[in-house]
Amino acid sequence: MSPSAPVLEVEGVHKFFGENHVLRGVDLTLNQHDVVALIGASGSGKSTLMRVINLIERVDDGRITLSGDDITDPSVRPDAVRARIGVVFQQFNLFPHMKVIDNVTLAARKVHGMEPDAARAKATTVLDRFGLAGKTDAYPDQLSGGQQQRVAIARAILTDPELLLLDEITSALDPQLVGEVLDLVRELKSEGSTILMATHEMSFARSVADRVIFMHNGVILEEGHPEQVFGDPVHQETRDFLARVTHR
Repeated sequence: MSPSAPVLEVEGVHKFFGENHVLRGVDLTLNQHDVVALIGASGSGKSTLMRVINLIERVDDGRITLSGDDITDPSVRPDAVRARIGVVFQQFNLFPHMKVIDNVTLAARKVHGMEPDAARAKATTVLDRFGLAGKTDAYPDQLSGGQQQRVAIARAILTDPELLLLDEITSALDPQLVGEVLDLVRELKSEGSTILMATHEMSFARSVADRVIFMHNGVILEEGHPEQVFGDPVHQETRDFLARVTHR
C-alpha cells in the first residue's frame, strides 16, 4: 500500500443489471481528507457506484483501487475490503435485538479483533461525543431516527476506516432530524475523514463538500468545486436537475 496513492480510484467502471447499463465508464479519484458529494436524480447510478466500491456488487469492467490496492481483482476477499471502509446507508441497518453498545462494537470485535473492553471504551467515547451519552444500553427502537443514524455513523467510524461511504443518510429521517446528522458529518470532515457521500441535501453539499459530482444516466456528467457546479453549471442537464431540486 503506497502512502502517496489516492485513497480511492475508480477507473472506467461499468456495471450492468441484465440489459440495464447502470454505470457507463465512471472515473473518480478521492485523495486523503477529500469530501466529495454525489448528486443526481434517483436512478442516475449514485447508489450503484457506492455498492461496487464496497464490493456489494462486482464491476463488469474497469478497476477500483483502495489506497493503491486493486479491490476488483477476483482474488480479493470482499470482507477484507469492507473492513477498511466505513459505510452508512439511508436505512440504519442496526440489529434490533442488540443494545447500542453491541451494535457499535460488533465489527470492531468480530472483524478487527479488538478486545471487548477496549472496543467498549472507544465506543463509549464516540457515543458520548455524538450526543448519545447514556444510550449505550438502549435498544434501537428506543431511539429517534436521528439517534439511530448517529449510532450507525459511530459504528462506521469506530475502526478508523480509510474511506467513509455515506449513501443518502438523511433520506429516512424526519426533516427536523436532518440537521443533527449533517452537523455530525461536518464534524467528521473537520477531523480529516475521507468521505464520498450521495445526498439530496443541496445546501449541505454546497457548503461542506470539496467537490461536487453530478451523475446522469450512469456517467459523471459534471464535476467541480461546489460554487462552480451550483453557481455556473456547464451542462443543461445539471441546470435542469438543480432547478428541480432547489425550487420545490
